[in-house]
Amino acid sequence: MSPLERAAEISIGRAVGFAALGICVTMAGLAFDPGLAFTTGAVLTLGLAAVLALKARMAPTYPYRRTEAWLMLEPAPAWAPEVAQRIVGGVLAETFRRYARLALAAALGLWLVGLLWRIA
Repeated sequence: MSPLERAAEISIGRAVGFAALGICVTMAGLAFDPGLAFTTGAVLTLGLAAVLALKARMAPTYPYRRTEAWLMLEPAPAWAPEVAQRIVGGVLAETFRRYARLALAAALGLWLVGLLWRIA
């Protein structure tokens, strides 16, 4: 894993972790009705997946110098601006897509648990 991929993983993983913490706290607040808690978690996680997919689409055009992943690189690579934009945007887009797929799978799992809870 390259330093840029590692920086993107840390940056995006931390943001997704905080979102997951918020979703878990919301679900814990609805613990009086587990079916509702799991369904709410599924909807919120699906929203997270949608935001991550949107960020993946926007990543190639977002200015690379303003990304946290670029700022984490020590020392910053001496790439031409066009090359840096293409590489950083591509790495960020792929990382966002990977987390979006994981969030989508988690949303499906939460929805299934909520459905099974309501059936049982």
